[in-house]
Amino acid sequence: MVLVTKYWRKALGSEMREHLRILAETLEKWRYQLIEFGGESDHIHLLFLAHPALDLSKLVNHFKTVSSRLLGGAFAKELRRFYWKPVFWHGAYYVGTVGRASLETVKNYVERQGQGRWPKPTAANPDLPRG
Repeated sequence: MVLVTKYWRKALGSEMREHLRILAETLEKWRYQLIEFGGESDHIHLLFLAHPALDLSKLVNHFKTVSSRLLGGAFAKELRRFYWKPVFWHGAYYVGTVGRASLETVKNYVERQGQGRWPKPTAANPDLPRG
Protein backbone atom coordinates (compact mmCIF):
# COMPACT_ATOMS: atom_id res chain seq x y z
CA MET A 1 0.00 0.00 0.00
CA VAL A 2 1.29 3.47 -0.82
CA LEU A 3 -0.04 6.64 0.80
CA VAL A 4 0.98 10.10 -0.36
CA THR A 5 0.87 13.34 1.60
CA LYS A 6 -1.62 15.99 0.51
CA TYR A 7 -0.17 18.04 -2.37
CA TRP A 8 2.89 15.72 -2.27
CA ARG A 9 4.32 18.04 0.40
CA LYS A 10 7.58 16.80 1.89
CA ALA A 11 6.14 16.88 5.39
CA LEU A 12 7.15 13.46 6.75
CA GLY A 13 10.27 13.68 8.86
CA SER A 14 12.02 10.58 10.18
CA GLU A 15 10.30 10.87 13.59
CA MET A 16 6.89 11.07 11.90
CA ARG A 17 7.64 8.00 9.78
CA GLU A 18 8.66 6.13 12.93
CA HIS A 19 5.32 7.03 14.55
CA LEU A 20 3.54 5.73 11.45
CA ARG A 21 5.53 2.48 11.48
CA ILE A 22 4.57 1.87 15.11
CA LEU A 23 0.93 2.63 14.30
CA ALA A 24 1.01 0.22 11.34
CA GLU A 25 2.32 -2.53 13.62
CA THR A 26 -0.55 -2.04 16.08
CA LEU A 27 -3.45 -2.50 13.66
CA GLU A 28 -3.72 -6.26 14.30
CA LYS A 29 -7.51 -6.11 14.68
CA TRP A 30 -7.69 -5.52 10.93
CA ARG A 31 -6.41 -9.07 10.29
CA TYR A 32 -3.23 -8.11 8.56
CA GLN A 33 0.44 -8.59 9.36
CA LEU A 34 2.94 -5.85 8.60
CA ILE A 35 5.97 -7.25 6.80
CA GLU A 36 7.85 -4.06 5.97
CA PHE A 37 7.39 -0.32 6.33
CA GLY A 38 9.31 2.37 4.48
CA GLY A 39 8.88 5.83 3.11
CA GLU A 40 10.26 9.18 2.17
CA SER A 41 9.30 12.72 3.04
CA ASP A 42 6.19 12.72 0.83
CA HIS A 43 4.92 9.12 0.91
CA ILE A 44 4.97 5.81 2.78
CA HIS A 45 4.90 2.15 1.71
CA LEU A 46 3.37 -0.65 3.76
CA LEU A 47 3.99 -4.25 2.70
CA PHE A 48 1.61 -6.57 4.51
CA LEU A 49 -0.15 -9.92 4.44
CA ALA A 50 -3.92 -9.54 4.61
CA HIS A 51 -6.86 -11.83 5.29
CA PRO A 52 -8.80 -12.35 2.02
CA ALA A 53 -11.97 -10.92 3.57
CA LEU A 54 -10.23 -7.69 4.59
CA ASP A 55 -11.99 -4.60 3.25
CA LEU A 56 -8.92 -2.70 2.05
CA SER A 57 -10.73 0.61 1.55
CA LYS A 58 -11.85 0.59 5.19
CA LEU A 59 -8.34 -0.29 6.34
CA VAL A 60 -6.85 2.56 4.31
CA ASN A 61 -9.42 5.08 5.50
CA HIS A 62 -8.97 3.98 9.12
CA PHE A 63 -5.19 4.20 8.86
CA LYS A 64 -5.37 7.65 7.25
CA THR A 65 -7.78 8.95 9.90
CA VAL A 66 -5.89 7.58 12.90
CA SER A 67 -2.48 8.56 11.57
CA SER A 68 -3.62 12.10 10.70
CA ARG A 69 -4.85 12.60 14.23
CA LEU A 70 -1.71 11.03 15.73
CA LEU A 71 0.65 13.18 13.67
CA GLY A 72 -1.51 16.29 14.03
CA GLY A 73 -1.33 16.00 17.81
CA ALA A 74 2.32 15.04 18.13
CA PHE A 75 3.74 17.27 15.37
CA ALA A 76 1.29 20.18 15.15
CA LYS A 77 3.99 22.86 14.99
CA GLU A 78 5.95 21.12 12.21
CA LEU A 79 2.84 20.37 10.15
CA ARG A 80 1.54 23.94 10.35
CA ARG A 81 4.30 24.89 7.89
CA PHE A 82 2.74 22.59 5.28
CA TYR A 83 -1.00 22.46 5.99
CA TRP A 84 -3.54 25.01 7.13
CA LYS A 85 -6.44 22.50 7.26
CA PRO A 86 -6.54 19.22 9.22
CA VAL A 87 -6.01 17.17 6.05
CA PHE A 88 -2.74 15.27 5.89
CA TRP A 89 -3.09 12.51 3.28
CA HIS A 90 -3.96 12.79 -0.40
CA GLY A 91 -7.40 11.35 -1.14
CA ALA A 92 -5.98 8.62 -3.40
CA TYR A 93 -3.94 5.58 -2.43
CA TYR A 94 -2.38 2.57 -4.14
CA VAL A 95 -2.84 -1.04 -3.12
CA GLY A 96 -1.38 -3.86 -5.20
CA THR A 97 -0.44 -7.47 -4.90
CA VAL A 98 3.01 -8.96 -5.15
CA GLY A 99 3.06 -10.68 -8.51
CA ARG A 100 6.06 -11.42 -10.74
CA ALA A 101 8.60 -9.98 -8.30
CA SER A 102 9.44 -12.12 -5.31
CA LEU A 103 8.25 -11.11 -1.87
CA GLU A 104 11.89 -10.57 -0.89
CA THR A 105 12.42 -8.14 -3.80
CA VAL A 106 9.38 -6.08 -2.83
CA LYS A 107 10.39 -6.17 0.84
CA ASN A 108 13.86 -4.86 -0.05
CA TYR A 109 12.32 -2.10 -2.19
CA VAL A 110 10.08 -0.92 0.66
CA GLU A 111 12.93 -1.20 3.17
CA ARG A 112 15.24 0.95 1.02
CA GLN A 113 12.83 3.87 0.66
CA GLY A 114 14.64 7.11 1.36
CA GLN A 115 18.12 5.60 0.97
CA GLY A 116 18.93 6.80 -2.52
CA ARG A 117 18.96 5.04 -5.84
CA TRP A 118 18.72 1.31 -6.41
CA PRO A 119 21.47 -0.77 -7.96
CA LYS A 120 20.87 -1.54 -11.63
CA PRO A 121 19.09 -4.80 -12.50
CA THR A 122 21.43 -7.59 -13.54
CA ALA A 123 20.97 -10.97 -15.16
CA ALA A 124 21.32 -12.48 -11.67
CA ASN A 125 18.51 -10.31 -10.27
CA PRO A 126 16.32 -8.92 -13.08
CA ASP A 127 13.45 -8.11 -10.68
CA LEU A 128 15.19 -5.08 -9.21
CA PRO A 129 13.16 -1.92 -9.86
CA ARG A 130 14.56 0.38 -12.50
CA GLY A 131 15.46 3.93 -11.53
